Amino acid sequence: MRQLVHRATTAVAVATAALAGVVLVPGSAEAAVYNGACGSGYTVIDALEVGDYGTVYLTYSRSTGKNCVVNVRDNPGTPLYMNALVRVAGSPDWIGDYGQFTTYAGPVYVSAAGTCIDWGGEIETVYVYRQNVHCG
Repeated sequence: MRQLVHRATTAVAVATAALAGVVLVPGSAEAAVYNGACGSGYTVIDALEVGDYGTVYLTYSRSTGKNCVVNVRDNPGTPLYMNALVRVAGSPDWIGDYGQFTTYAGPVYVSAAGTCIDWGGEIETVYVYRQNVHCG
């Protein structure tokens, strides 16, 4: 009987999580969450996983009209090579924060009203970028 109750409780928890759009993965590392480094008024509009290392976040502020990028590690600790990058799409010059970081790289900002942007980040040898996106 006790085993049946445990199974029923587990089934209800999994069903509830599925309805809420949550994925339950036992024993997985906790994923990075946006840390607010861009400042108040910035809202996450996109995110890219950087392999098993972390997540790079693209945020936007309606009040300033700026995009901001922050690259956050899943497991802070020993400094690793990281960068956070953003630019007006097609511009030859990236705006970036490059170096050895323990927790996150960035924030970096660009004003791109009425145009598209390129953005992304890197941790160690894993890099993710999107080009010519979030036009507006």
